[in-house]
Amino acid sequence: MTPTILIADDDDTSVQLFSEVLAAEGYTVRRAQGGAEAIALLKEMAPDLLVVDVRMPGTGGLEVTRIAHRNYPAMPIVVMTAFGCMDTAIAAIQEGAFDFISKPVNLEQLKGIVARALAQRELGTGDGAKPRPEEAPQLGTVVGNSPAMVEVYKTIGRAAPTKSTVLILGESGTGKELIARALHEHSPQAGKPFVAVDCGALTETLLASELFGHVRGAFTGAVSDKKGVFEEADGGTCFLDEIGNINLETQAKLLRVLQEHEVKRVGSQKSVKVDVRIIAATNKDLKALLRSGAFREDLYYRIKVVTIRLPPLRERKDDIPRLAEYFLRRYRSDNQKPVNEISDNAMDLLQNYSWPGNIRELENVVERAVVLSNQPVLGPDDLPPEIRHASDWKASDTSGNETFHIGDTPTLDIIKKRYVLHVLALSRGNVTRAAKTLNIDRRSLYRMLDRYKEQPALDNGQH
Repeated sequence: MTPTILIADDDDTSVQLFSEVLAAEGYTVRRAQGGAEAIALLKEMAPDLLVVDVRMPGTGGLEVTRIAHRNYPAMPIVVMTAFGCMDTAIAAIQEGAFDFISKPVNLEQLKGIVARALAQRELGTGDGAKPRPEEAPQLGTVVGNSPAMVEVYKTIGRAAPTKSTVLILGESGTGKELIARALHEHSPQAGKPFVAVDCGALTETLLASELFGHVRGAFTGAVSDKKGVFEEADGGTCFLDEIGNINLETQAKLLRVLQEHEVKRVGSQKSVKVDVRIIAATNKDLKALLRSGAFREDLYYRIKVVTIRLPPLRERKDDIPRLAEYFLRRYRSDNQKPVNEISDNAMDLLQNYSWPGNIRELENVVERAVVLSNQPVLGPDDLPPEIRHASDWKASDTSGNETFHIGDTPTLDIIKKRYVLHVLALSRGNVTRAAKTLNIDRRSLYRMLDRYKEQPALDNGQH
């Protein structure tokens, strides 16, 4: 029989387009103009697939999804919206949606999702996720509506209700800890502890103590017993940032936590049971570390049960306006500044910049601009030189390769100095953080700064 699809959407243009495209694929299409009509038609026609928009008059799309999934668990549901955000996508998946798609809809993507959903129904595996009666938490810190980020949100929605280990991959500044927190906040452990540790910021001895705890006298300075993060996070989530930096001995102990669900404090022979979900993150190439013998293969497969890859900001430039406006509102409020918007010219510069520091760098730039401006609109002059002049530095030769303009060909030393000072500014004068980003030790960075005659403005006394 010809599969029947019910589309619930109050947008006449969208429905007409979707109906024509899906009818051409051989499907029978019906339409509901609101949530209440959709619920009534579900009882009347028992469709094979429901496609529902989030924002409709009366009963909204997530409520329709919840009711439809509860009453017709074998029917796949595709949720779509022009106002996509992380919480909406996660809520849709956790309410039982088969998939989530952002408007404007890519028609080839829509056809592919519909085909997969109907195929899954035929296999009898279209039960989807268990519905959650409560409203999804509003985090508001992960911003973006690009296709790559929508895929991230869907993975969060599917992985969050489980206790499986998650590995988050992404460059520095892409928001890995925010994603880890989103996984925790949308999980059954949301009310329990979320404990994060930066594995790249501690020495081997301190890291072992931080992770597993220690007993009094275990080493110099251990004047009392101390719980590690796994015990602190018992019942909740432990986030291990930059897991690629830990040594093989610590990796073996971490593997024991994952396999046996127990820890031994440094200096103790007693095992302590822990119930903790582990989320790990890194900006390193773990497969390369495997090949070099610097990372255990058994641990690698233990932590990558679910993998989330965060795209760098240069690959999701359509999200830059949303992010910039979010940071503008945040720092305008924090600093009581009369800045209301970003000019089109300034926004063009933001979107054309390559953002080596990713979202963290964008946040820094917007905060700086808001703090220093007294105008209602941020313009190009409110942006730092590296962003204002980024387009002046590059041109394309006849083969399409990027080259420097003849009029601005700085020496390699000058370029190196610019970048080092840029990273230091991005790190707010924190030499340890800047050295980590540059992948050099602090002494080397101090020598470079001395050569450049620059003194860092230390952040919170850290150096």
